[in-house]
Amino acid sequence: MPLRLLPLLLLLTLTTAAHAQQPTLRQQLQAIIAGKKSHIGVSVRAVEDNDTLSINAAAHYPMQSVFKFHLALLVLHKVDEGTLQLDKPVHIKQQNLQKDTWSPLREAHTAPEFDLSLKEILRYTVSESDNNGCDLLFNMVGGPGAVNRYIHALGIKEVNIAANEAQMHAAWDVQYRNWTTPTAATQLLQKCYMQPVLSAGSKELLLRYMRVSGKTNRLGSRLPQGAEVAHKAGTSGTNAQHLTAAFNDIGIITLPSGKHIAVAVFISNSLENEAVNYRIIADIGRAVWDYYTRQNQSATGQVYPATRF
Repeated sequence: MPLRLLPLLLLLTLTTAAHAQQPTLRQQLQAIIAGKKSHIGVSVRAVEDNDTLSINAAAHYPMQSVFKFHLALLVLHKVDEGTLQLDKPVHIKQQNLQKDTWSPLREAHTAPEFDLSLKEILRYTVSESDNNGCDLLFNMVGGPGAVNRYIHALGIKEVNIAANEAQMHAAWDVQYRNWTTPTAATQLLQKCYMQPVLSAGSKELLLRYMRVSGKTNRLGSRLPQGAEVAHKAGTSGTNAQHLTAAFNDIGIITLPSGKHIAVAVFISNSLENEAVNYRIIADIGRAVWDYYTRQNQSATGQVYPATRF
């Protein structure tokens, strides 16, 4: 063999060995969730390529504010069909807004009565997870049942939306009536990204509102700076037994290649603290990023190191 070919052969050997030594994505995700005092479901779906991975992903998990994504889809569907108008002002009375709930909308508008456009209410609901905005939107589209029927009509059956924010705040157990499977969540994300569920303008508006929802960006918090994640988180309170019913995030990660990965992580009935729950989702987001970045760029011969946890 010519000596000049030896360095190339050595490089190819080292590259193959490095890939062989890297744990699979499933192994990485199982290591992240191992030993946690909670029930954790994960679904990963390559949007363009339809490659899938699931762990505990057929069980029912309480959604909490994740269901605001489902609600936003119906709102924008009605905008597309002309039933609702984004710029039309909505008259709001302070007395009709819940006081003991998360609501940047209420805090920013203190007059006894005021007007907001539907577009602004939608932004509050999706980007800032506003609970009063959520229930205003539910009232406009016919309630939780209408959203549930719409999502089922899209072909996503393993989901149930039965209660609004006010009803969930009234009793702890009500939140469990709003559930999805992680698999159904990534199916819906993929469908909305790849199929004409919404008009191009409505789709881009929703994704823009999901991208700027930074405070609860659990999936994207360990990704490289500038990485794009369009997501919707959902979080319950913690009861007297230190049980957190729901700590979730679903979203679409844009890879350096331009391809997209839908990810859903649902943590339910957790006895872990908030920092641990947050890190579980952040580590899963990073593992998915690293794995699919290597997959999409492996043809170049570059070696991408495994994520360290």
